[in-house]
Amino acid sequence: MSGSRPTVRPCSLHVPASRREFLARAGGGLGALALAALAPKSAHSNDHDSPVANPLAVRPPHFAPRAKRVVWLFMDGGPSQIDLFDHKPLLEKYAGQPLPPSFKRPVTSMGVTSGTPLMATPRKFARHGQCGQWVSDLYPEVAKVVDELCILQSCTADGLTHVAAVTQAHTGSILLGRPSLGAWALYGLGNETEDLPGFIVLADGPTEPPGGPTNWGTGFMPAAYQGTRLAQGPQPILNISPATEIGPERQRGELAFVQRLNQRYAQQRPDDDVLEARIASYELAFRMQAKAPQAVDLHSETEETLKLYGLDQEPTVANGRNCLLARRLLERGVRFVQIYMGAGSQWDAHTDLNGNHTRFCRESDKPIAGFITDLKQRGLLNDTLVIWGGEFGRTPMSESGTGRDHNPYGYTMFFAGGGVKPGCVFGQTDEVGLYAVENKVHLHDIHATILHLIGLDHEGLTFPHNGRDERLTITEGQIIQGILA
Repeated sequence: MSGSRPTVRPCSLHVPASRREFLARAGGGLGALALAALAPKSAHSNDHDSPVANPLAVRPPHFAPRAKRVVWLFMDGGPSQIDLFDHKPLLEKYAGQPLPPSFKRPVTSMGVTSGTPLMATPRKFARHGQCGQWVSDLYPEVAKVVDELCILQSCTADGLTHVAAVTQAHTGSILLGRPSLGAWALYGLGNETEDLPGFIVLADGPTEPPGGPTNWGTGFMPAAYQGTRLAQGPQPILNISPATEIGPERQRGELAFVQRLNQRYAQQRPDDDVLEARIASYELAFRMQAKAPQAVDLHSETEETLKLYGLDQEPTVANGRNCLLARRLLERGVRFVQIYMGAGSQWDAHTDLNGNHTRFCRESDKPIAGFITDLKQRGLLNDTLVIWGGEFGRTPMSESGTGRDHNPYGYTMFFAGGGVKPGCVFGQTDEVGLYAVENKVHLHDIHATILHLIGLDHEGLTFPHNGRDERLTITEGQIIQGILA
């Protein structure tokens, strides 16, 4: 798939001599702006190798998709699979003893050694749903929707530190500078809505995840595909309402004039894709003034829906609001939503894991379960892919006696909706939950599968960079056939 686009060469510009001439010319240019926005939709080719004037114009998938939209619920910091979904009774038997010599010694971020004792979970596990899947008492609400979940208990990754692991979870590489998963989705399929960004990022606090905007950035791709982070709180889009004293006509004129100046500047810098993205963002911001306030206004939701997401309780307000906002954005055509829970590596429980996970599970449990329930009730779950997981899991060995170190060798994620099998478990870890031993899947496989579910071939979705065709899965990645419905 080519990432090249034709160079736009604006005609010569004339600076108006008076305000009267400026207003006349600015108003006359509005029709051209509207026409330019509409033209790419009717002119884009069905061939993924054909250049498209508008980088965000809708493109056909490689094949029929199972999911139309994706939401990644990212538990920032690394939730413990052993204390949530991966029930390991043998840990109670061997608690306090060192890792048996039959196990390969893991390399860990904090230097947990072979002599560090194993630590049993303090949580209680029980089977739930018709599928009978084990879920701990940390997630009682998620346990109620377990029949909708496809739980992957054999995930692996390469990053030991948070920056490397979070970056790989989002971009496929432990190194910075590559496009994010959401950017690849927009690049491959375009944006279905003209009034909202196609890739939106939400978080339960102001702190950024390790790596910051790299996790929703575009790397070597044009900046037009990057994610848009909304603010946390009841007003997620700042300054969305125009000043009343300006009026719509004057604002349109100002926008037209600014765009002409931008085009003059861009004419001398045809390769500045950041400038092109900024120009497009002004146009999008203008259109958002009509549609976005309605999208982010939760006052139209019923009291029952607000309670379903946990907006009636302080611990769950932030995540509940973001999940409900995500549903409203999906309904309006947004293609990819990234939600950070515990933003700023707050799930990172090197000490007092029980206290840490009690807090962050309480904050995320009801919003997640309510989101999945609401999507199903509205008929959206079938073609919406929901992903839960962090950058890695935790070790069965203790750290400081009460915590666990990072574990990228065998951890848990779950999918829901979007063409995956409901009520199933795929893969497993060893007896103590350290290494994936059955149906092991790497992050490259997970990314390949996500692209497959939205109708994109991970090997065919490429972008030319430095003389080679780059792809999200780099040189690896297999579709996880065992989880497909």
